[in-house]
Amino acid sequence: ALTASLCAGSSPASATSTASGAVHSATCRPPSGWRTTRAVPVAGSSTDFNLTSFDGTMIRMHWFPDPAANGRRLPTILMGPGWGQSGDTDIGQAAIQGVLSIRQLWQGGFNVITWDPRGFGKSGGAAEVDSPSFEGRDVSSIISWVAHQPGVKLDRPGVPRIGMVGASYGGGIEFATASEDCRVDAIAPTIAWHSLVTSLDKNATPKAGWSNILESVSTSAHVDPETVAATREMNTTGRIDRSAVAFFKARGPAQYLSKVRVPTLILQGTVDDLFTLDEGITNYEALRSQGTTTAMAWFCGGHGVCLTDPGTTVDVSALSLAWMQHWVARNASVPVLHGVAFVDQDGTGYAAPSYPPAAGAPFVASGSGKLALVADGGSGPPTVAPNAQAANAVDAVAYAVTPGPAANAVDVRVTLGRHAVIVGAPRVTLTYSGNVTPGVRPTRVFAQLVDPATGIVVGNQVTPVPVILDGRSHTVTLPLETVAYTASLGSSLELQLVAATVAYITPRLGGSVDFARIRVVLPTANGLSKLK
Repeated sequence: ALTASLCAGSSPASATSTASGAVHSATCRPPSGWRTTRAVPVAGSSTDFNLTSFDGTMIRMHWFPDPAANGRRLPTILMGPGWGQSGDTDIGQAAIQGVLSIRQLWQGGFNVITWDPRGFGKSGGAAEVDSPSFEGRDVSSIISWVAHQPGVKLDRPGVPRIGMVGASYGGGIEFATASEDCRVDAIAPTIAWHSLVTSLDKNATPKAGWSNILESVSTSAHVDPETVAATREMNTTGRIDRSAVAFFKARGPAQYLSKVRVPTLILQGTVDDLFTLDEGITNYEALRSQGTTTAMAWFCGGHGVCLTDPGTTVDVSALSLAWMQHWVARNASVPVLHGVAFVDQDGTGYAAPSYPPAAGAPFVASGSGKLALVADGGSGPPTVAPNAQAANAVDAVAYAVTPGPAANAVDVRVTLGRHAVIVGAPRVTLTYSGNVTPGVRPTRVFAQLVDPATGIVVGNQVTPVPVILDGRSHTVTLPLETVAYTASLGSSLELQLVAATVAYITPRLGGSVDFARIRVVLPTANGLSKLK
């Protein structure tokens, strides 16, 4: 459980934000036409309705008013599903990846509505990847329908009290909706992204492992043809073209975060190698810089396999429910997370007032070596089985694209001579020269940190490094993916530079890279509180 130092029911910041929430409710106007929003009940179902959205697309909704309301009007939570999925209809389903169940939301005092996003399940249309202009407007239509239902708490006609939860695709829709519809009071996006370019095409290197998984789970759905074309090009050439980059960039939420002003709880996975910690951090920093009430928590999960102890100190389901009770139900007695909380590789929880935390003395190491550009001996899959405490349905698909220690690598040992919490993005500087066979695929190497004591890549994170292999000397400096790891006296980590990985496209191979100098800097934090 989070300690009292992390949470507050009525701190000065909470009181100020709650007051501004009341003003928000008084000034928010429903969209024109909300009074005529209607849905047709689905024959044979007590929960399903077909809603006609703004452009005539039919959206299938699943309505679950709290059966214990006893005549009370309650706030409503919208819970979006993951990519390729239908809206949740299993009331008692155990939550995974920190996603709340319908029953948990009932117990928290909320009505619940879920839906099949356009292109998926029983809904019509084609999936536009959580575009505010399409999926965002669909959800606005759902909110207008909710405003007509009995037992729904209203702040004014057409303005129901609304919160949003959901993971992955269901997290992205929260940003898209909150940026366009003032009727959303709070959001808690779980394992969502900042940009589909930085997440799926990191350093202009397509993330083939997860991209092919996402393509496979939507083969029976209707999706925008651009997503299919991008995957095909990625698998053929190792790249995606400018049209695909522009398409994914337009899906945000990077470019419209300035319009998200409601309290936002960002929940991200330390071992998520699709939407990495960097995606959540960038959202957090952008929202905080504009004055949006924002908190952030990291758990051992997400789009990835938890190979270490997940711990019990950061319960993202509980944090999400409390966020809804505090900001949507406006129960100031319910404590919520302030600042940042995260877990390390041992399941130990830490807290900081904000991110980034105060910097400590970094760990620094240098080395050199020559890397053969061959496919064999690359990074992943790991040889360590998923932790039984954290195993879930995601593991079955994630394991095969999870980085692992590489046999073909240039290794630089980082001696950890003291106890310290490594948290943040390591930085590497490479001075190198090399040659490669001609071809169209990009020239890349990949960098990862390995814990030699466990044989696990720290956080399951591997970062593509663009390299110029023309026989001349070059120097590149770049950050690696963010990690959270507690160092102890006498322990060590290894920076590995590898030629290939299961996580990304296979780059151009043949030839070698001679690293004349490798420098790695691991950031540490001061002033952290340990959670109990």
